[in-house]
Amino acid sequence: MPKKNKKTEPTSETNIALLNILEDAEEEKQKAEEEKKKTLSIITNFSDGLLVFDKERKLSLINPRAENFFDLNGRDVIGRTFLDLATFPTMEPVISLIGSEMSEIFRQEAKIKESLVLEVSLISIIGGKERTGALIVLHDVTREKTIEKMKTEFVSLAAHQLRTPLSATKWALKMLIDGDLGQLSSGQAEMLEKTYQSNERMAELINDLLDITRIEEGKYLFKPILTEVGPILQFVVRSYQEEAKRRNLDLEFKRPEEKIPRAMLDVEKIRIAIQNLVDNALKYTPSGGRVTISLHCSKKNLEVAVKDTGVGIPPDQKERVFSRFFRGANVVKMETDGSGLGLFIVKNIIEAHGGRIWFESEEGRGTTFHFTLPIKEEFEDFLKEL
Repeated sequence: MPKKNKKTEPTSETNIALLNILEDAEEEKQKAEEEKKKTLSIITNFSDGLLVFDKERKLSLINPRAENFFDLNGRDVIGRTFLDLATFPTMEPVISLIGSEMSEIFRQEAKIKESLVLEVSLISIIGGKERTGALIVLHDVTREKTIEKMKTEFVSLAAHQLRTPLSATKWALKMLIDGDLGQLSSGQAEMLEKTYQSNERMAELINDLLDITRIEEGKYLFKPILTEVGPILQFVVRSYQEEAKRRNLDLEFKRPEEKIPRAMLDVEKIRIAIQNLVDNALKYTPSGGRVTISLHCSKKNLEVAVKDTGVGIPPDQKERVFSRFFRGANVVKMETDGSGLGLFIVKNIIEAHGGRIWFESEEGRGTTFHFTLPIKEEFEDFLKEL
């Protein structure tokens, strides 16, 4: 019997092991290729536009949807830096929106052309602890914006058309109530007074709807002047004193001890915002309660607070407070009247002035609404921002 070659045994085993490793590597390679093909297929057929940038901020991938949005061929832009893409007219609005720092943004709109509005989101791609690139997602919202515009135009048209007959009805009812057309019995006068108040509520709703259409068209603020907010607060508080007494409520304006700087304000709109907040506070505070308005100042902002001891806002409804037509379930039981548009209008007025609004509330204990307004000591500061 021939002797086994001891030197060849390890070599054979090693070869078998190497072949197994190669087979495993080939299998993993095939799996990776399949996953890559699946990923590319998803990207290619994705309904949103996608732009992928590497860590040098160079465009490494653009899908067909994005090519269609920008009306260009991917070969012309692949490899270009983020800022270089601004040289393409259709891409410039997106580049300008994001800015040179490529800061993350979420669902901000860029108008590419009259027939195309894109909702843009930028997400950082993180590898380990480092930013290895960025992904821009482009969602076509043209249809939604068109429908929204049509709704706004319809509301505006309907509201304007309703204003004239409501004014005529108000004029006729007022003449009857004042006895200009003959003496009325107490029953007739009471019935006409109720009709008159219903007409007034309808007119207020129409005015709110018109305010919303102006807000959505960006035409709401049109008379900004450099002025003090204190006298506006005093005026509103004085105008609601009788209403507060009728409801057995204390209404107080805590005047600040320090001198309050002026701000750039549309006086009429700020007055409307404060009136809405005070009106809500009075409506939803039970008899014997208190409503307090205060004014404070920091280095850059004025802060107004409207605090009540009312019914508060249910925790599960707080996120919807500034939405159109929202009314809390607990306040609907107290006051059946109301459009739910007041706080939506207030929020837009404050934000149009460059301020912000927020609130704290505990159901059954009360609510405090705060809003800030930027201080503008010099008129030139305002002009620089226009």
